[in-house]
Amino acid sequence: MINIEVWSDFACPFCYIGKTRFEAALNRFPHKDQVQVEYKAYQLNPNAPKEMKVSAVEAFAKGHRTTVEKANQKFAMFVNAAKEVGLEYNYDIIQLTNSFDAHRVAKWANTIGKEHEVTTRFMKAYFTEGYNIADHQTLISLTSELGLDTKAVEQVLSTDAFKDEVQAQITEARQVGVQGVPFFVLNRKYGVSGAQQEDYFYQVLEQLWEETNTLDKIEGASDTHSCDDESCSI
Repeated sequence: MINIEVWSDFACPFCYIGKTRFEAALNRFPHKDQVQVEYKAYQLNPNAPKEMKVSAVEAFAKGHRTTVEKANQKFAMFVNAAKEVGLEYNYDIIQLTNSFDAHRVAKWANTIGKEHEVTTRFMKAYFTEGYNIADHQTLISLTSELGLDTKAVEQVLSTDAFKDEVQAQITEARQVGVQGVPFFVLNRKYGVSGAQQEDYFYQVLEQLWEETNTLDKIEGASDTHSCDDESCSI
């Protein structure tokens, strides 16, 4: 079995791109049923507001201490990178809001085996549809679209449920050396940083499969036993 942990944030442009590339590689991997993927929480901007008061480009420029012109250039780069993998980013309507509660809902979804679906839906909602993923009613509505129990989601959001788990995963990210996202930890042995190309991810999967099965054969016989250009960082 191959175990892959993916640290990402719903508000990270390269996380959505990296997720798409990785999943494309995984879908054509002949042993994908032997790959276990776990998504883990990370926040690029833990101080992001729950509601935007200015435009996305103004908020980005201020947060990154740059000009509106340079912020627009960054946005254009994100948009073009997304198009390469069939994603649509709409920075004219995007809302740069806090992702913490969305992560709490995702951790709840993990308890019923639906974190993958929730992660995909929240990312699309954020980058393509311009939803405010800090808004509780929005999160309830998005999970309802997936056929999930809205009463359970309401209960999560009305309490501090899964707060400790989200914070623990963010802390764990620092412990394993995550400095930017997306970050993939492979069998707790290797780390891959950034939205690498699909073929690269496929080669990594092949290498892990070969190593895992070679190790299994050896144990059976003896009876003993960071891609900075395409990642986001704080």
